[in-house]
Amino acid sequence: MDLLFIAPGAGLLALLFAAYLAGSVLKESPGNQKMQEISQAIFEGAMAFLNRQYKTLIPFTVAIFLILYFIDGYKLAVSFLVGAVSSAIAGYVGMSSTTKSNARTTEAARHSLNKALSVSFRAGAVMGMSVAGLGLLGVSVLYIIFGDPVVINSFAFGASAIAFFARIGGGIYTKAADVGADLVGKVEAGIPEDDPRNPAVIADNVGDNVGDTAGMGADLFESYAATTIAAMLIGNSIYGVNGVLFPLLIGAAGIAAAIVSTFFVRTGEDGDPQAALNRGLWGTNIITAVIAYIFATQIFGAKGFGIFIAIVAGLAVNVLVGIITEYYTSNAHKPTQHIADASQTGPATNIITGVATGLRSTGIPMVVFAIATWLAYSQAGIYGIAMAAMGMLCTAGMVVAVDSFGPVADNAGGIAEMAELGPEIRKTTDKLDSVGNTTAAIAKGFAIGSAALTALALFTAFGEEVAKNPKLSGLLVDGKLVVNLTEPGVIIGIFLGATLPFIVCALTMEAVGKAAFEMIGEVRRQFREIPGIMEGTGRPDYAKCVDISTKAAIREMIAPGLFAVGTPLLVGFLLGAKALAGFLAGTTAAGVLLAIFMSNAGGAWDNAKKYIEAGKYGGKGTPTHAAAVIGDTVGDPFKDTSGPAMNPLIKVAGTISLIIAPMLFF
Repeated sequence: MDLLFIAPGAGLLALLFAAYLAGSVLKESPGNQKMQEISQAIFEGAMAFLNRQYKTLIPFTVAIFLILYFIDGYKLAVSFLVGAVSSAIAGYVGMSSTTKSNARTTEAARHSLNKALSVSFRAGAVMGMSVAGLGLLGVSVLYIIFGDPVVINSFAFGASAIAFFARIGGGIYTKAADVGADLVGKVEAGIPEDDPRNPAVIADNVGDNVGDTAGMGADLFESYAATTIAAMLIGNSIYGVNGVLFPLLIGAAGIAAAIVSTFFVRTGEDGDPQAALNRGLWGTNIITAVIAYIFATQIFGAKGFGIFIAIVAGLAVNVLVGIITEYYTSNAHKPTQHIADASQTGPATNIITGVATGLRSTGIPMVVFAIATWLAYSQAGIYGIAMAAMGMLCTAGMVVAVDSFGPVADNAGGIAEMAELGPEIRKTTDKLDSVGNTTAAIAKGFAIGSAALTALALFTAFGEEVAKNPKLSGLLVDGKLVVNLTEPGVIIGIFLGATLPFIVCALTMEAVGKAAFEMIGEVRRQFREIPGIMEGTGRPDYAKCVDISTKAAIREMIAPGLFAVGTPLLVGFLLGAKALAGFLAGTTAAGVLLAIFMSNAGGAWDNAKKYIEAGKYGGKGTPTHAAAVIGDTVGDPFKDTSGPAMNPLIKVAGTISLIIAPMLFF
């Protein structure tokens, strides 16, 4: 049992390291007065959004807390509340770090590429270490207090509920601003990206943070928590205390590996920032694998090697999904170049080719998930599936750090443009920003892969919990829940589950459309009514655009959230455990496929536009470029709102199903 205290110790170490990194970033120069003013506006907009979002979620959180309290006492309720609050804290910490480091990155770019990389990466690592640290600390401390992995599953539900709203709210916010800024600024007014004359430019820069920092951080925080708890539940059934402790130790190994690997991220003035970040990712994977081998063989003896192979399978998914995502979304490869080529004949062929690319991109990742699942199961049974997911998620500290680096670099470029610092500074920030686009796509691939493996672990844990419910003994065969696909209830559950992701995608796409409509109208109004904007003598009303995005995001995130939380409850209590099992299978399969399709299609559209802007097919200002901008505008809610929303959706369904499994009657 002494090993148990390694996990909270590692979680606390991660938080202390995050505090150290934050302090080191804040010591850097924030630049001149103009740069500081722009950075402060972005910070205030981001914090205003977070404050309003979390205030809106307080009644929802209190209602769930009270329901859990009256159903099963204070343990479930407290665990849920701790999970929700921890997710919110991670969001605040990460947003504060990235929005306070953007101008510092711009200033660092005036000195060297390596310094700019160092500042932006350290700022992102604050979020990464906070996500991993709070996740592991919360789960391990609750287990120490309550001693029951079933009870602390509601910690994952709390994290999932907050993450779903954060993902959707952040996605709606960022895409409303981005679409408005691009369509009116770039296409209609013909001004560059991040031009200070664009009224939506501050909202756009705020959106980078609320989408890719708070949204992604919350997404992976809930994956981290849900996977750890599912592995503990399955491990408890098979290996007892050792099976519970081992996932916590793997989480600690991932944190230690990520901390060490942050020191690998550095480059020369003519170096490749992507290579530097890749060293951090590879270092984390390799060190984690070494520590996992030691723990597995020491704790499980002869069976330990099979469990280690399962963990390596998860780490391999990490790497392979990143490579596949980069292939389909980077403009260095044929799929994205093909979309750029299709743009020569207009927006219709651009969109058709982009949709086809996204659809095609689902094939190889699903094969990778299937092979990893088979390998993990063949080596360590159902515990192996959970440990494959744990192997992937334990590296979340580094993955979130690399992802959160992107918005900092993007904001740094925007500040350089708005503060009129000159092309040489923008050249440095653009080099970081281009890498940030790739890391964002890879992180989305990681989030999708982790969601898929987490869903498998949660599904397996659901079957274990149903088997423990004496009310459902009639559904068991040899002590296990067996789902017969010929039963009408199961088929109904599968159809309903597969429908839910499409409904949520529709709601979130419509939400972006409504919010963007308001934003476009406001930007056009300001161009029309405020004298001197285009000449640079009139000051746009940035705050109005920030307010439009904020209100739209808060308003439109409610309906998808209610669908996500309410549907599994209705299926479980009205149709029973087998129908709910079918529902989980349908939601997982459709949700993962939609997530891959939408995220990759959106990333490919974005980079096809950048490929043309780099000078291909005539470059900026051509009909080909205009077609690519329209395609990118369609892709924006694909990759940053609806696609990423699938990840927390399938995990919300899994965590809720685990909680209600002991309450089901048939």
